[in-house]
Amino acid sequence: MALQSLLGEEMSLLEVKDLTVKVEDKVILSGISFILKERESYIMFGPNGSGKTTLLNAIMGMPHYEVVSGEIIFLGEDITDKSVDERARLGISIGFQHPPEITGIKLADLLRLCLGKDQNYDFSEEEWQLIKAFMLTDFLDRDVNVGFSGGERKRAEILQMILLKPKILLLDEPDSGIDVESLKLIGSEIQRDVENTGSTALIVTHQGGILNYIKAKHACVLLAGRFYCFRGPKRIYKSIEAKGYEGCVNCPDRVIEGWT
Repeated sequence: MALQSLLGEEMSLLEVKDLTVKVEDKVILSGISFILKERESYIMFGPNGSGKTTLLNAIMGMPHYEVVSGEIIFLGEDITDKSVDERARLGISIGFQHPPEITGIKLADLLRLCLGKDQNYDFSEEEWQLIKAFMLTDFLDRDVNVGFSGGERKRAEILQMILLKPKILLLDEPDSGIDVESLKLIGSEIQRDVENTGSTALIVTHQGGILNYIKAKHACVLLAGRFYCFRGPKRIYKSIEAKGYEGCVNCPDRVIEGWT
């Protein structure tokens, strides 16, 4: 089943072909195929254990996620066997569901690293404004994520991704464990990045709140390692709320052939 954009002639950014992924000798994803176009946001729903995180990590090339078969094509280049750092240099970036603590590294220095600058670099006015927008000016001299709240961790994570200027943002539940203010800020900044830079975002979510800030037209349900219903994000979310995931994928009105 193909996950494709409605943009017609817009260039394909990422194409996954018949991907099967194994983790610790267990097949998690089977026969996954989809296409993401440039300058779009895509929403992926699915219950815990459905394979959403595995899919993002496989696209990023993270260790321990073994591609058994299939291909990952990025801007026309087969990256299936490329390392994480090679994919990052090509413009792929990932935001984790639980951003880790990094003791001994200050947030300011990590942000400079994202910009490709050394420790003596002074942030530009535009960069300062972005740091202020993410409400992180008071955290610059603190070790990365050490003692940060859930919202603070997620804000720092998304800021790092935006400063990297990636072509695609893979976001694993950016709206989980955060307050309403952080939700609005994170959703709005992701949308602003897509609009201003032409990046593409693939967003995993369980919650409907972020849909108020992300102007996504495309969504799907991943269940038991396979894609199911393809419809608009809010329509899918309302169906999940009313019927649960099993009810959603068994709905007679679901679209099963992807966006064509």
